[in-house]
Amino acid sequence: MTGGRWWRSVSLATLLCGTLGAPAWGARRGESERLWVEAQQHSVRQERSVLSQVARAAMPAVVSITTRQPGTNAEGESQKGIGSGVIIHADGYILTSAHVIEGAEEISISVLSERGYPEEYPAELVGEDERTDFALLKVDAGRKLPVLKLASASRVDVGDWVVVIGNPFGLTHSVTAGVVSAKGRTDVTPNGRDGDFDYMQVDASINPGNSGGPVLDVHGDVVAIANAVNVAGQGIGFAIPVDIAKAVVPHLQKYGRVRRGWMGVSVLDCTPDAVEAYGLARARGVVVSEVTDGGPASRAGLQVGDVIEGLDTSKVERAAPLRWQVAARGVGHSVVLRVRRGERPLRLRVKLEELPAEGPEVAPTAAAPSKGARPEGQPGIGGSGGSDAPSP
Repeated sequence: MTGGRWWRSVSLATLLCGTLGAPAWGARRGESERLWVEAQQHSVRQERSVLSQVARAAMPAVVSITTRQPGTNAEGESQKGIGSGVIIHADGYILTSAHVIEGAEEISISVLSERGYPEEYPAELVGEDERTDFALLKVDAGRKLPVLKLASASRVDVGDWVVVIGNPFGLTHSVTAGVVSAKGRTDVTPNGRDGDFDYMQVDASINPGNSGGPVLDVHGDVVAIANAVNVAGQGIGFAIPVDIAKAVVPHLQKYGRVRRGWMGVSVLDCTPDAVEAYGLARARGVVVSEVTDGGPASRAGLQVGDVIEGLDTSKVERAAPLRWQVAARGVGHSVVLRVRRGERPLRLRVKLEELPAEGPEVAPTAAAPSKGARPEGQPGIGGSGGSDAPSP
């Protein structure tokens, strides 16, 4: 066979094989694609079913909050505020955001009855904490109320599905769903005010009136509390991890406020600038930048330039989390700091005192997120959409 005839034979054989084999191969491919599409559709239906079940089960334990504020609006009517809340105890204890009830002269709660109709009750303010933006309310419904379980933000990771229920713009028991977009947002600062929390970012819709409402995982448990929104963007909402609420609620119930632990120090993250400025041998832990004279840390022997690498059994890597850990330990508790002074390791025991009214504690490297609307009522991060729609 000549070279040319050989090439024509191979080409023809290839063509014939391809032509003859195409129907069977195409059928298998079509069947595979059909099965894949059906599997995807089944998965989507399952996810929707789970989210629907979560929303239906949680609805009775989510309340709408209406407040009457001092003063009147342009029409001469009483100023009103709206928000959301979560029933956390059958006796009528409700968790919400502190900015929802800030300055309120009256607080009213709308609870779904056992037949699904709204019931209105006056609410008593048990306690509030501005730094974590949480408040605890109490209603007397004359019956045991349904509750939601407070779980942990650690139950969800970036990309996991969550459900948000609340009262956006007065539209009671509105449900949105999305995924966790990010965790540990310490660079979010509504109105630039300080606070003791880091944000969970979600792409589920959060709007004015959602504040205080639950962010639920696929098991129907509360993992965060809706708190703020960037109204200049879409799908950018922020919630406070419920772990922080679990730490402050006992204080609010017992004292009406949070009694924070205090060491009397300020610290900085070990950034390249801090490492150079303090001549540190390694970028690990947080460096002590100030020590309050006569404070608990000073009496324990802590010095400026020391690097805190551990608190009790946990590692210390950033300043902001250390701040909250110290505050949450409470007054009168002792903590053991694992410290490095140059190359020398130390263990110092510090007995915590109560945070002074104006005293800073473990200043974060970036301003912490907080609550509030702009005074002029204009949109912004956490900004108000108007007098009848306070910021989330």
